[in-house]
Parts: sequence; structure tokens; C-alpha cells
Amino acid sequence: MYFAALLARTEDGWEASDTELDDVETLSDLTDLAREASVDEDTVLVFIEQEDAWFGVVRVDGEDDPRIFISDATAAARSSYGEILLTDELLGREPGAEDTIAALEELVGLDGTEDGDPDTTPDNNTTDDDDDDDDGLDADAVPAGPLGDTGVLADLGLPEAELLMLRTDALVEIADALGAAEVLETVR
Repeated sequence: MYFAALLARTEDGWEASDTELDDVETLSDLTDLAREASVDEDTVLVFIEQEDAWFGVVRVDGEDDPRIFISDATAAARSSYGEILLTDELLGREPGAEDTIAALEELVGLDGTEDGDPDTTPDNNTTDDDDDDDDGLDADAVPAGPLGDTGVLADLGLPEAELLMLRTDALVEIADALGAAEVLETVR
């Protein structure tokens, strides 16, 4: 079960709205959605949570690049919404590097087999039980644990150390630290 919400800072405090992520395919789409909710280019936070698995916070301040924090990158890598947040930049990879490597391996046949021969080497057994995610992210290539900007909420009242300790009901605790618990609860 997923939960997603936007918190937009205004002169009068925070305004919350639940948000549907069905049409969001990229971080750019998510950033645009946040900017649309912004009042006078003020701070907007996007909360995404998969129950008891991981949560993510995306902070958009005006036209600045979004700042992202993910509580558990490995768990997020197994999620279609997590894939939106796990950008090449956040993972420290060259943009499009996975696509380039895959294309080169296909082009030159780096799997060690002849065309048309099945690959039955022990490391690449065709009956291997590895999950083959369609989302394009290899969970093994994603670091375990928290990832991203741990100071994303520090100036709003939630220090880095506290953010890193959050596990269950994290979004409620974050909203409470921001003074937005009541408005978040209205959309939950």
C-alpha cells in the first residue's frame, strides 16, 4: 500500500493535498507536480511511503533542483514509485550508463555464447531464481539503507540524525516536526 501527499508551505503554514502518482513517470514529472502546488515558489514537499518498507521525501524550492531523501534505497528499488526517485545522479552513476552498457553487451555479445546458443554457464543459468525487475533498476546496484540529502528537512525543524532514525509512521513524525501533522492527517 502506497501513500503520496504534497505539503506546500504558505504564509499561513502548511497546506496538504493527497496526490495521485499514476501519471508521474519521472522525477521531472514529480517536480512539475510539486511546482504547480507551490504558492509564490515557496517550499513544497512530496511524501511517498510504502507501508513499513520505505519512505521518500522530495523537496522543491522554486526553480531549484529537487532535493531527495529515501529511507531505504534497496526497498525503493523494488517499487515503481521508488524508481522515480532513484535517479542516476542520486545513485552516483553517469546518466544513461545502464542503457549504454546493456546496448554494448547486446551489440558485441559479451555473454560468451554464440548466437542462438542458450547461455548455461553457472553464473548465468537460465533457471536462475534472480528477480528480473522490469523497472530497469538492479537492486544489487543500489546501496542498502538511506540515500540522498539527509539535510533535506534540517532547516524546517527535523535534523539529519532524527531523519535517519525514522522507520514506521515516518511521515507522521516528519509532519509533526514541521508543525503540519494536522494538515497531513486530513489527507491520509
